[in-house]
Amino acid sequence: MKRTAAMPTAAPHEASGHQSLSTYIQTRFDEFSRSQKDVAQYIVDHLDEVAFQTAEELARRASTSSSTVVRFSQALGFEGFPELQASAREEYRRRVAAGLEGGSAISAQPLFSLDQNEFETAIAADHVNVEETARKVSRSDVEAAIEALAEARRVLVVGTDQMAFFASYLRHLLMLLDVQAEIVASPSQEGLSRLGRLDEETVLVGLSAGRPHPLVVRAMKLARHRKARTIAICDATLSDVAKLAAVQLYYSSNSPAYVRSHTALLSLIQALAYGVYSRDAAKYGDRIKAYRLK
Repeated sequence: MKRTAAMPTAAPHEASGHQSLSTYIQTRFDEFSRSQKDVAQYIVDHLDEVAFQTAEELARRASTSSSTVVRFSQALGFEGFPELQASAREEYRRRVAAGLEGGSAISAQPLFSLDQNEFETAIAADHVNVEETARKVSRSDVEAAIEALAEARRVLVVGTDQMAFFASYLRHLLMLLDVQAEIVASPSQEGLSRLGRLDEETVLVGLSAGRPHPLVVRAMKLARHRKARTIAICDATLSDVAKLAAVQLYYSSNSPAYVRSHTALLSLIQALAYGVYSRDAAKYGDRIKAYRLK
């Protein structure tokens, strides 16, 4: 007997609401468990990679387990990760066809030969991170962040653990421009005291990588309650820190290494400080010259 070819089954999210995979994940984000949210954030921000990664590689990049990736796929209505990946590939192809992905804008000349060693692979990943950050960051958000920092009576930068270094560096760059800036790097009595002085004339900058530290989330909530201006700088657009902030700046942190890459974050911080400087270079010029002569 002649068999009829089986029709491909529509992805659950497409069948129900004709949404893209990314949109469907975002609409259901609050339903997921804590570890599933890590997977969701990575998929939304790195669809091009998810479309071609294994479940194990996705789990490593999202700092979770491959079983969590499978359970997340099933929570979305897929049989498993291969079906979710097929949907990710389809959305990625549509984006490329619509010119929404910037792959063609990248130089055709590779940085290194195909037989890259580990050192070259890490540098190549950082190169891509900076380009992806530049493509995805919103000019209006950047301008709003620069304006807020330049006009602030006081800037409070919150960043814990690995983010504490970058919080300190942003404070250093702003202090060179005579912007009063302080940092909160831990829930110490001194740090909590600085948070307690949040008011409408303060700009709070929250730094986050991966799953945000509870202190940064609480600081954002307090800032909103006190009507302080808020800026989030993080590597996940669905981060709780980003959702609480008035201005969100995303940076890419992909890395083949055992830790996240912060090259794009460093570039973003320096660019923000330069943006503040450029608003009135003549005003800041003498101060910077004096610093360089030290």
